[in-house]
Amino acid sequence: MKGFNKEVKIGIAGVIALFLLIYGINYLKGVSLFKSNSVFYVQFEDINGLSKSSPVFADGFKVGIVSDLEYDYAHPGNVVAEIDVEPSLRIPKGSTAELQSDLLGAVKLNLLLANNPRERLNAGDTINGSVNAGALGKAAAMIPTLEKMLPKLDSIMASLNSLLADPAIPATLHNIESLTASLNNNSRQLERMMRDDIPQLTGKLNQISDNFVTVSGKLSEIDYAATMSKVDETLANVQQITARLERKDNTVGLLLNDPSLYNNLSQTAANAASLLEDFQNHPKRYVHFSVFGKKDKPQNP
Repeated sequence: MKGFNKEVKIGIAGVIALFLLIYGINYLKGVSLFKSNSVFYVQFEDINGLSKSSPVFADGFKVGIVSDLEYDYAHPGNVVAEIDVEPSLRIPKGSTAELQSDLLGAVKLNLLLANNPRERLNAGDTINGSVNAGALGKAAAMIPTLEKMLPKLDSIMASLNSLLADPAIPATLHNIESLTASLNNNSRQLERMMRDDIPQLTGKLNQISDNFVTVSGKLSEIDYAATMSKVDETLANVQQITARLERKDNTVGLLLNDPSLYNNLSQTAANAASLLEDFQNHPKRYVHFSVFGKKDKPQNP
């Protein structure tokens, strides 16, 4: 057989190139032409931008792709996504799927595998799907609230600007600076006192404690029974003296209890006062009582 002519060679090269192109496109899509996959269907109410060839993940690992998307005309409001996953992937019964968007807007499908080691889904079964809005969805939900807050924020900013323009603010800041400096000074003084004065005070307290222990020891050595006996004896003597002072059979008792002595003393004091007054008024009556006596008259020669 003679060699291929030029046209046949061109045709064979074109077929190989077309095959490589199809294989490359599917490879970039994640579709393997030489590997059989398991097909499952996921039902969504909203596919949230999901497209063909979107990746399918399970526990953060890519296990397949979205091979097709179809609108479920039998159940309006639902969209069915056909997914091709690794045939070795075991999907337990009760598993679900969710759509999640990243910050760049890319949508991926996550399989949420249930904890069911006994039962699993078969190829061709349908999985319930939902949408996880993620951070972007939460941010979108907050937009109406932010729109309501914008007028209040404008009012707050205006009030804040007015407050900052108040000339009392610099004075307050200056007072705060002075207060801070005063606190720093007080802190240094407290540190100095803790370093110098507190040890001295502690030493004095220890000395007082030692003295107290010494005094306590001396007090414990006192014979309280003998001391109290002497006190009782002294009190008995005092009571005896008091009883004698109340009786009239002794001089001191008569002096304290006989009213006639008091009356005589009072009468004597009154007479002495009357005599002194008469002496002051008529001193000549009492000249002959002078202790110096009379002077002798001089004799004639």
